[in-house]
Amino acid sequence: MAALPRLVCASSVVLVVWAGFCSAVCVEVPSETEAVQGTHMKLLCISCMKREEVTASTVVEWFYRPEGGKDEPIYEYRKTNHEFPSRFSGRLQWNGSKDMQDVSITVLNVTLNDSGIYTCNITREFEFEIHRPLFTSSRRIHLTVVEEAGEDFTSVISEIMMYILLVFLTLWLLIEMVYCYRKVSKAEEAAQENATDYLAIPSENKENCAVPVEE
Repeated sequence: MAALPRLVCASSVVLVVWAGFCSAVCVEVPSETEAVQGTHMKLLCISCMKREEVTASTVVEWFYRPEGGKDEPIYEYRKTNHEFPSRFSGRLQWNGSKDMQDVSITVLNVTLNDSGIYTCNITREFEFEIHRPLFTSSRRIHLTVVEEAGEDFTSVISEIMMYILLVFLTLWLLIEMVYCYRKVSKAEEAAQENATDYLAIPSENKENCAVPVEE
């Protein structure tokens, strides 16, 4: 179940990389929302800037809110990385890009208690000649952690196609076997009929059937 969005997200990330090489285009891709216990989970947070806005100082703040709880700071980037004391201590890894358009983090060794709402706040101060405008944006990720990976949608489709193919091949083999059996049976029946007709000919006529030898 989680594999389909994972697949879509992976292809989207490839698109982002490809676009970055080709035309310096930034695409805001949503993060995955389901993780498996014991794995690493990248919380994707992308905030695109226009070409003329690339020169800017950026501050990134990550918050976590458990079910029924309040937002608590867990990570911050302000020229340098800073991890706040929390349940994630030692388990957070910065995955931001150099241009600060991708400000993602990764949660290492995800646990069931890591389910909740993650908020990524981005504050940019653009460095124009006349003024220095300040812009803020925010991204929220509702993360659910499961004990085991759900059934892969693509694998389900593959299994269905495999069963259909097996049924088709089985039917085709049965049809071929029946066809070959009937063909052999007809050949045997024709041979038996020829033998019966030959035996039914009188002996004197059989001698006449011999081909005369020219001297």
